[in-house]
Amino acid sequence: MTPSRPYLIRALYDWIVDNGMSPYVLVNAEDEQVVVPRQFVEGGKIVLNINPTAVQNLEVGNGFVELDARFSGTPMHVSVPVMSVLAIYARENGKGMVFTDEDDGGGEPPPSPDEEKSKRPSLRVVK
Repeated sequence: MTPSRPYLIRALYDWIVDNGMSPYVLVNAEDEQVVVPRQFVEGGKIVLNINPTAVQNLEVGNGFVELDARFSGTPMHVSVPVMSVLAIYARENGKGMVFTDEDDGGGEPPPSPDEEKSKRPSLRVVK
């Protein structure tokens, strides 16, 4: 299956904005594909205000979150792989979601019944 994280980010973003609050995302800035202003990274993470009044051209795709914003008055294009988004929440009350590695939808599919049978322990009589 495709990862659920981009779908959850979009849904929570809409929910937060529909309730008149400010959506913020916590990003793992240590990923080399993350393009953010490095001077605002603390402890390998950065918090981004993605409120519609704070950013332009916000796009939450299945692979990346991209937006244009100003940092200390300087315009910048921000690009964050969806899997580097660690949380999305409302600034005003903290309601939202923290993502875990299990939320990526990746990994190996469950074993087929035939594979599972072959992995089961078997007993045999030894004389």
